[in-house]
Amino acid sequence: MMEDDFNATATPYPGNGSLGNDTEGDYYEDYEDEFAELRRSLNVMSLVVYSLAFLLGVLGNGLVIWVTGFKMKKTVNTVWFLNLAVADFLFTAFLPLNVAYTAMGFHWPFGRFLCKANSTLAFLNMFASVYLLALISADRCLAVVWPVWAQNHRSVRGAWAVSGAAWLLALALSAPYFVFRDTAPAYHDESVINCFNNFAFSDDYETPAVVQLRLFRHRAMIAARFLLGFALPFAAIVACYAVIVCRLRRNRALAARAGRTFRIIAAVVAAFFLCWAPYHVFVLLEMCNHMAAEFSPALNHATTIGVPIATSLAFLNSCLNPLLYVFVGQDFQDKVRRSVLSVLESALTEEASHSHSHSLSAFGQRSRDKSTSGAEL
Repeated sequence: MMEDDFNATATPYPGNGSLGNDTEGDYYEDYEDEFAELRRSLNVMSLVVYSLAFLLGVLGNGLVIWVTGFKMKKTVNTVWFLNLAVADFLFTAFLPLNVAYTAMGFHWPFGRFLCKANSTLAFLNMFASVYLLALISADRCLAVVWPVWAQNHRSVRGAWAVSGAAWLLALALSAPYFVFRDTAPAYHDESVINCFNNFAFSDDYETPAVVQLRLFRHRAMIAARFLLGFALPFAAIVACYAVIVCRLRRNRALAARAGRTFRIIAAVVAAFFLCWAPYHVFVLLEMCNHMAAEFSPALNHATTIGVPIATSLAFLNSCLNPLLYVFVGQDFQDKVRRSVLSVLESALTEEASHSHSHSLSAFGQRSRDKSTSGAEL
């Protein structure tokens, strides 16, 4: 689980990845006594959220994979949405392990390999999702700024190629979590096995050089995750949409044609930001508090509450996209009249070309969508 990196809800023990000081043992004992009741309440909340994310995520993303992978004509847009759904499906499919881990008082009975794989998939989902969203935003920007070039050069094969590159980059950035993740008896009870980050590949938590190595690697991982998994790609996304908005304001006809797909992608990007921004903020606050010359109990209390809540919110992001495709892709009355599959197909289908746009409604029937060309904005 991601919050184990920062020891927000799991029972603490020396060296489990917390950015503590030299007197970790005393600190953790005080921490456990002070926040025990609060952590129990947060654990219950996490169980509910993880279970909800699993049910909605597996069903919703599985449905999107089926529709975009087997029921719809392969287009650039369907490639984007299919890859996003695969990333979310892989993550949500493993959520029962997190549910069991939390329910059993952070006892991990599933072995070291699944401990490594579970954490790796969580961050693989984060990196893959944000890079795919950056690619989608760049694709939208190119299609709006250079529509003729985009119509001539955009292809399904190209979309698969760049999606594959995004997956490889995400896998490379999430690989350290597979390397550093480990299992060991808990500090407070050796019968309890914790799944945690062992940044020094050692059970030595006293030697100053080893302690410093842990802290350095932990801080480097947090900084890299924030910069490469959130700040930089999201800055690129914002830049793309700033260009798109400026262009659409000067061309109302273009804005009308771009409406449906633009709304869906903008909603997905906004959901990703709202779900992941609090997580990164609280993690950075916790790291800064432990690096500060004077430790702040008030800030520690805030991060103790904030990190598990923000982590749960980040987990929920993996089940939101299918809901957004439905509620943003169609007006409510039309959704009621249509089956779920038809709604998803209408929401995710390619835009009609300009030469056909006057003969179709804003969302078009499925049979008409299939008869139009594959061109889009």
